Amino acid sequence: MRGSIALRGWRDTLARVTQELRHRPATDDTLHLLPLDQPFTPFALPVADTPRVSIIIPVHGKLAWTLACLRSIALHGAESPFEVIVVDDSSPDDTVATLTQIDGLQLLRNPRNLGFIDSCNAGAETARGEFLCFLNNDTQVTPHWLDALLRCFAQRDDCGIAGSRLVYPDGRLQEAGGLVFADGSCWNLGRFEARDAPAYRYRRATDYVSGAALMIRQALFRKVGGFDARYAPAYYEDVDLAFAVRQAKWRVYYEPTSTVIHCEGITSGTDLDHGIKRHQVINQASFVDKWQAELGTQPPAGTPLQRALRWRSRGCILLVDSRTPEPTRDSGSLRLSAMLRLLGEQGWSTCFLPDDGQASAEEINALGAVGCEVLGKPWVTDAHDWLRRHGHRLHAVILCRHTVAGQYAAPVRRYAPQARLLFDTVDLHFLREQRAAELTGNASMARQAEAAERSELALIETCDVTFVVSPHEQAILAKRCPQARVELLSNIHEVHGCNRPHAQRQDLVFIGGFGHPPNSDAIRWIASEILPRLREVLPELRLHVLGDLPAAARSELSCPGLEFHGRVADLAPWLDSCLASLAPLRFGAGVKGKINMAMSFGVPVIATPIAVEGMQLDDGMDVLLASDADDFVNGVLRMQRDEALWNKLSAHGLDNVRRHFSVAAAAATLRRVLD
Repeated sequence: MRGSIALRGWRDTLARVTQELRHRPATDDTLHLLPLDQPFTPFALPVADTPRVSIIIPVHGKLAWTLACLRSIALHGAESPFEVIVVDDSSPDDTVATLTQIDGLQLLRNPRNLGFIDSCNAGAETARGEFLCFLNNDTQVTPHWLDALLRCFAQRDDCGIAGSRLVYPDGRLQEAGGLVFADGSCWNLGRFEARDAPAYRYRRATDYVSGAALMIRQALFRKVGGFDARYAPAYYEDVDLAFAVRQAKWRVYYEPTSTVIHCEGITSGTDLDHGIKRHQVINQASFVDKWQAELGTQPPAGTPLQRALRWRSRGCILLVDSRTPEPTRDSGSLRLSAMLRLLGEQGWSTCFLPDDGQASAEEINALGAVGCEVLGKPWVTDAHDWLRRHGHRLHAVILCRHTVAGQYAAPVRRYAPQARLLFDTVDLHFLREQRAAELTGNASMARQAEAAERSELALIETCDVTFVVSPHEQAILAKRCPQARVELLSNIHEVHGCNRPHAQRQDLVFIGGFGHPPNSDAIRWIASEILPRLREVLPELRLHVLGDLPAAARSELSCPGLEFHGRVADLAPWLDSCLASLAPLRFGAGVKGKINMAMSFGVPVIATPIAVEGMQLDDGMDVLLASDADDFVNGVLRMQRDEALWNKLSAHGLDNVRRHFSVAAAAATLRRVLD
C-alpha cells in the first residue's frame, strides 16, 4: 500500500483498492475468449511462401493454452503474410504429438529443456520474416493485433520494438508498456486499470514492453545479439532487449490498437520465492550490473507514476477544440491533427479535450497514433474538474476557435497559471461574420459580427500568443491589437504531386462540407448559376461535391451534372483525375484548405478573390480568379483548351504549398512559440 501511494498518489490508490474489492466475472465476454476445454481436432494455420512476420511461440507443456493461442491466430489471421513457429522446450505432456497434426505450423524441438530465452533465440534462427513477433503460449490474440504492430513500424521511422496492449481474461488492463527505475525495478503501466481508459489508448514511447507480445525487426534482433543468455532461463530478457535497442538509437513503443489477452502466471506462476519466478529477483541484479550507466538517466525509484511516465517528455500540452478532429471532415481538423503530430515529434506529451465530450473509437485511435491522449466522455465529464486536478502539470494550453476559447481561458489561468495560453483562431470569426452580413445585407448578422469582434479581440489581448492562418489576418490584428503577439501558423499539407497529365483529366470538384456557411453558399451558387452556364458550353461536364451534405440539401440542389459523394476517406482518386477544383466562396476568412488540398495534388484552382485571400497566389500564375459565373465558365474553358496554362498553374500551385503551407513552416512556428 505504501509503495502504491508513493507512485500513484492517494486518489488513484483508493480508486485501485475500490476496484479490487468490486466483484467481477472471471472472464470478460466482450473479449470472446476461446475455451480451453475444447476437444482437439486438427486445424490449419495460414501458410506464406514469403512471410513478412515470423510469430515465435516457446512452449513447455500447458497444451490447452497453446492450442487456444494457435486457434486464435488461425481465427483472426492478418492482412500481412506470416508464419507460426512453435519451439517445444521438452514438454512433459502430449504437446509434440498434438501439434504435429496442425497444418502450416512449424514445430521445433529442443534436445533438452533450455528455457524461455534459448527457445526464443532458436525460433529466431529459423525465422524467414522481416519481423519477429515473440508471443507467449498463454495468450490469445484479437482481430488486427498483428497488423496494428506492423502499422506502428510503418508510421514511426524510429520504431525498434512494438508491444501490444496486454489484458487479463477478466478485461482489466495488464500492461500498457513498462517503466524502469534507476534501481532496475520495473512497473507495468496500467496494471488492473480499465483497458479503455484514455491514458492507455495512445501510442507512446516506453522503457520496455513485455516479451509476452513483442515485435522487432529480425535484422535489429540479430544486430543486438538477440535475447541475452545471462538472464536464462527467463525474466528481464525483454527489458534488456529494450535497453539494447534504445542504445542502438531506436525507440520502444506501446501500441494500444494491438490487443492480446494474457493469462499471466500460467507459464511461470506468480511466487517470487519459488520456481522459475524467483529469477525475476535474481536477474534484476544482473540487469543493474550490465546497464548501470544507462540506469543513471532513469527516474529514481519511488518517482510518482505521472512524472515517471513523462520522464523524457519536454512537458504536457493540452489542446481544446469544439469537437474531436477528423481529417476527412474539414480543413481545420486536418490542420489540428497535423499540429498534434508535430508537437509529438518535438517531444511534447499532448492531451486533446473535445468541448462536446464526444470521440469515436476511430477518432481516438487516429489521435492515439500520433501520441495524443483523448479526454472524452465517459472518462472526462467535467473539463473544469480535469483542469483543477491536472492543470499543475501543463506547460501550455492551446484553445481553438474563439467560441471555445472564451469558455476555457479563465479556468486555464486559474488552474494552470504556469502554462502558456495560446489562442488558435483557425480563422478570424468576426471577419467571416462581417462578410456574411455584407453579402446578405442582414442587420442582425451585422450586430452579431460586431459582438464577435469585441469578444475575439478581447480574447487575443488576454492570451500569451495568438495563431492566425494568413498574413492578411496577421496584418489586421497588428492594427487592432498592436500589443498582442500574433504568430502565423497556417494550414499544414503534405505535397502529393501531380500524378496524371492534362490529357487524362476531366470534370471538376468542389471540396467542403455543407455545414460551413461559406461552403453552403458556394454550393448553392454552383447549382443555381455556375454549373448550368458551364453545361451550356460543355454539356457532358460533371462537378463532384466531396463533403458532408444533408439529404434535404441534396434534393433541393439537385441539377444535371452535379454529383454529391459525401465525405470521402481518400481524396486522391478524385484529385488525380479531375481537370480543376472550384472555390466560389463569396465570404469567409482564413486560409482555405480546399485550395491547399487541390494544389498539393497539382490540381489547378479557379477561385474568387476572397477564397485566395492571404494565400500569396497570383492570378494567371498560381490560380485563376473569378468574380462571377461567367468568369468561372471562361476559366474552365481555358483550363480545358490550354495545356501549357494548365501545366503552369499545376506546377506553381505545388510550389506554393511547399513554400507557405509545409510541415516545416508549421514546425518552426510551434518550436519558436513553445521553446
